[in-house]
Formats: sequence, structure tokens, C-alpha cells
Amino acid sequence: MQNTKHLKAPYTKNEADRIYDLLYYDLNFSSLENEFKDLSTLAASVAGTEVSLLNLIDIYTQWTVAGHGLPTMLTPRENTVCQYTILESDHLEVKDMQQDERFKDLAGIKDGPMLRYYFGVPLRTPNGHNIGSLCVLDSGEITLSAEKVQVLKTIAAEIVNRLNRLKEIHSLRRELAEARAVNRRVAHDIRGPIGGIVGLAQVLIRKEGKSSAEEVLRMSQMIQKSGNSLLGLAEEIMRGEQGLISEPSPEDGITLQGLKAKLEEIFQPQATDKAVGFEVSINEMLSTITFSKNKLLQIIVNLVTNALKFTPPLGEVTVKLDLTLSQNHRILSVQVQDTGIGLSPDQVEAIMKGRALSTSGTSGELGYGMGLQLVQHLLAGLQGKLLVESTPGLGSTFELQIPIGTVAHLE
Repeated sequence: MQNTKHLKAPYTKNEADRIYDLLYYDLNFSSLENEFKDLSTLAASVAGTEVSLLNLIDIYTQWTVAGHGLPTMLTPRENTVCQYTILESDHLEVKDMQQDERFKDLAGIKDGPMLRYYFGVPLRTPNGHNIGSLCVLDSGEITLSAEKVQVLKTIAAEIVNRLNRLKEIHSLRRELAEARAVNRRVAHDIRGPIGGIVGLAQVLIRKEGKSSAEEVLRMSQMIQKSGNSLLGLAEEIMRGEQGLISEPSPEDGITLQGLKAKLEEIFQPQATDKAVGFEVSINEMLSTITFSKNKLLQIIVNLVTNALKFTPPLGEVTVKLDLTLSQNHRILSVQVQDTGIGLSPDQVEAIMKGRALSTSGTSGELGYGMGLQLVQHLLAGLQGKLLVESTPGLGSTFELQIPIGTVAHLE
């Protein structure tokens, strides 16, 4: 063990690992009393002592998170007996703290309750680190039988088991919350395009027997391609949110040509249903260069969805895709321009600060207030930039600059 210059408390050789183990549980110390009150009461009953305490010990502080006979409290680590218990492999017993040179002058011993007897069992994690102690104390002389000592050790082991279960419960709750968030994002990103597919299907139903075979085939193919692209987009979003997409691989690659085809497949039904012109153009000279598509579709889909949402019938939405290649800079440029209702300076400022609010589209399309905030979040992860220019009544232009990393020519 070793001492520090700032604290008198003894420290173990693996103190850093011990602290990391405690941090792993991600505990709110102030909310644990109800979880462990029964075990602290049981410990006092088994030992026949006036006091029992469940203590967790970090770098500077002993947190009494549950107890019997004394209230929960915070104590500087150097003023505790349990700082010595966590150094032990089995237990620590002190017959008379008032006479023990280590403890007789500690605050709480010399001027607190007249407690003399102490018996502490370290709380050992599965990794073998003592993160705290279960201790029993009394003002009189106590002799614990071997059976009682064993029961106290069993209670200490159960405390650690409960801590592990609490960690599992918290992890499951967090995973559930993340899964719900992914579901909301997927629903948000595909809602508009699905609406376009439904709209085209309704047109076919209304014109049953009145459409030519060529028109039915064309619209059916459009619906099929859009549906397949949306399935791919939903899968890509879920894979990305679950951390299954890491470093770019050939399977994650896409070209300007491929990106153009994806956007046309996804949005042509929606644009056709709303009678909005939709066009995607690319730099043909660089159309066969591949780059990572990680999160790109999710970002662009949100911008195009908004453009179509706020563009009235007979309006136009155009997407321009380009690459800037140099020795030090490889940038994907995406420009989404519409002839929609436009944005006020205050709305543009809110978008740039990530505080955009949801509003209804020109045909009553619903919004969830997530799209542009999600774009900003995803762009930050890719170290990209967003520029917005807009005039109320005349439309908006959203321009993205996204680093694309390593590039290679497709054969």
C-alpha cells in the first residue's frame, strides 16, 4: 500500500483499477438506500450490533448508501475505518476503536457516538477489487461466532450481486431507450417517401382500368424500386445506430452515380404524388469515384424530405452532387435547393444552432421536429458543415460539405 501527499488514507497498489470498477456500476449513491436497507438491517440483526453500514469508497469519499442505527452520510475517506477494510482479502475486526492507534483520533470516533467494536467485510467485485464494505459496529464488547461471520460474508456477497443486477437493469433500460430512439429516427426518415409510395398506389387504384399498361408498369416499377431503397435505408440506419458500421469497407462504398440513383428511387414517387419536379444532377467527370456512404443517405434524405415537404405543387426540388479532390482535401458537396415557402432569418438561425421546430408542410405533411436536428448531429460526427440560404416565399438552399476520407476509382 502507499500514501499520497494530500490524503492520509492508505491506498492499494491497484487503486486505479479499483476506482474504475466502482465507476463501472455508474451508481447514483444518493438513491441506493431502498435497494439495500433490508440487507443492512439483516446484518445488524445477525451480528447483534447497534449499527450496520453499507459503504462505497471512491478516491476521496466514503458514501454510506444504506444503514441501520445511523443515518446515511458522506465522510472524508481519511476519517474512516473502512478505508482499511478494503485493503483486506477477508475481513477486518477491531475490538476497541477507542484504543486502536489507527482510529482513536479519527473524527467520529473520538467525538462521535461511543462506538468501540467494528467488524467489516470488503465488497469484492467479480474482477477482484474491493469497492466498499459492509460493517457492523457497537458500543459494547462483541464476539462474533464463525457462523455469524460467514453469514455477514454472505450478505456482503449478496450486496455485490445486487449491484451487478442494478447495472444490468440500467444497461437494459438504456438499450431500450436507444432502440426506441432508433425506431423514431427510422420512422422519421422514411415517413415522407412511404407517403409518396402510398400516394402512387392510390393513383393506380383510382385510375383502375383507365391507365395504359405502360403507365401501370412504370408506376409499379417506381413503387418497387422506392420500396427496396427504403428497406435498405432503414437497415443502414439501424446498423449505424447499433454500432455495426465502423471503418469504411468496399461494401459501405457508393459513387455519385449510385447516390443519384438511390435518391431518385426513394423520392420520385413522393415528388410525383405531390406534383413537384424532382431532379438529381452529378459531376459526370467524377461519377465513378467511390467513397463511404456511412450516414450520408440519412443526412441527405432528411434534407430532401424537408425540401419536398415545404415545396407546393408545381414547384421544384433539385439536388446537386459533386466532389472536390486534392492532395489534402476530399470533400463531398451536396446542394438541396427548393422553390418552397422559404425560411425567415430567425428560422435559419434556429437551424444552425440545432433548435429547429417542426411545422406542417404545404400539403399538411406532419413533422416531428427531428429532421434538421438529426442532420446537425450526424454532420458533427462526420466533421461536416451545413450552410443555409433562404428567402421567405422564394425557397431555400441547403449546402453540405462532408469530408469523405480515402477515395479510389472503381474499375
